[in-house]
Amino acid sequence: MSRQSLSLLKNLRSIATGSKIQTRSVTYMPRPGDGKPRPVTLIPGDGVGPLVTNAVEQVMKAMHAPVYFEPFEVHGDMKSLPEGLLESIKKNKVCLKGGLKTPVGGGVSSLNVNLRKELDLYASLVNCFNLPGLASRHENVDIVVIRENTEGEYAGLEHEVVPGVVESLKFCSERIAKYAFEYAYLNNRKKVTAVHKANIMKLADGLFLESCQEVAKKYPSIAYNEIIVDNCCMQLVARPEQFDVMVTPNLYGNLVANTAAGIAGGTGVMPGGNVGAEYAVFEQGASAGNVGKDTTEEQKNANPVALLLSSAMMLRHLQFPSFADRLETAVKRVIAEGNCRTEDLGGNSTTQEVVDAVIANLD
Repeated sequence: MSRQSLSLLKNLRSIATGSKIQTRSVTYMPRPGDGKPRPVTLIPGDGVGPLVTNAVEQVMKAMHAPVYFEPFEVHGDMKSLPEGLLESIKKNKVCLKGGLKTPVGGGVSSLNVNLRKELDLYASLVNCFNLPGLASRHENVDIVVIRENTEGEYAGLEHEVVPGVVESLKFCSERIAKYAFEYAYLNNRKKVTAVHKANIMKLADGLFLESCQEVAKKYPSIAYNEIIVDNCCMQLVARPEQFDVMVTPNLYGNLVANTAAGIAGGTGVMPGGNVGAEYAVFEQGASAGNVGKDTTEEQKNANPVALLLSSAMMLRHLQFPSFADRLETAVKRVIAEGNCRTEDLGGNSTTQEVVDAVIANLD
């Protein structure tokens, strides 16, 4: 058989099997009116917060995203949340937030915690994953840390019984377990790991595990296991690829999320948010880290990647998936190319240069 005849036969076989048929991806079908621009409450925050939130505003404007911002001046040293802020978030349902400095020790309480408690944002989610082109100690890292956000140590329910003796209340609820399994189910995740210290905190963490075990029974397709928090930290730095979705009480989750972020590429590139039954606040996933760095603020070289990726999460939350995909793809292209990176990623670019590069890479 001639080479030409063989080629023709292959083409006929391809047509017969349908491999040559042009297909479209499944489209997102909005409801009438879904394209109307949505208001989003904006908290620029402290330190580099205004820099990175402005970065998001520029990119949203460049791709004509159907959102507009209602800014509020909030600072971590304020004694209370400013008037009108909660009303704005309750009206808009969604907020984008820069970092707020939290005072250490006595005096002013954390406005970050106050905001979560007032809006009942009981679930904190941080997605820690490898970005192509960004060197890290481990590969195949894609961890979602879901922690309880309003109870436990962060509830602030503590008092001094007598001088030198402080009593703190710790408790957990099953709704964080439900959220973790629901997230895993809706995002095609395969395993949920509960992080605890029930070998010592037998009642409080024991109750947390009981809740996780009961919820796990309702999701038989999702694997479930448990790990003590100190062993968890060791396993994270040794074999992070074994983890998928992790559900934790409040304090453990803060430590685990920052550890996972450091392993995957740094806190400056990890997105996250806080969500409750009605409202959602999106912010940099792991600890802001550079919020208090005066040199970063002065040199205007704060890393906007984490908040840009968090705003992509926000766009999906608002049911604007194509805009989310465009933004996330542009950010990943800039990271992969490696020509435009801030100091924390080994480069010398300014925040604005990263923003310009992302805008240039928008489809």
